Amino acid sequence: MMNMSPLSAAVTYLAQTATPAAGPGAAGPWWQMLLFYGLIAGGFYFLFIAPQRKKQKEHEKMLKSLQSGDEVLTNGGIYGVVTNVKDDRFIVRVADNTKIEVAKGFISAVTKKTGDEEKK
Repeated sequence: MMNMSPLSAAVTYLAQTATPAAGPGAAGPWWQMLLFYGLIAGGFYFLFIAPQRKKQKEHEKMLKSLQSGDEVLTNGGIYGVVTNVKDDRFIVRVADNTKIEVAKGFISAVTKKTGDEEKK
């Protein structure tokens, strides 16, 4: 018999006991993988997409309900009072004799509605 080094003996032993390569179905049935990706997509929808759509609908509802006399805050941090409502913008009074036109999408919040004083 030949004199084998311990390293070559280990390589020979491992080569003889290696398991055969996995076949095409080794990763599991295709439906399990499809279910896994479906669950991930559903999680993303409920964690990210649904809350954002809800917030967007509330913002659109708030913009539709704005009327003259409402105090608003713009995305730029400017407080003012709506004096006129146009199709695609608002005229906002920010100081005495100072009015600016603001696109509807740039109104971030309503600080006080005209009907709030009557409720208190």
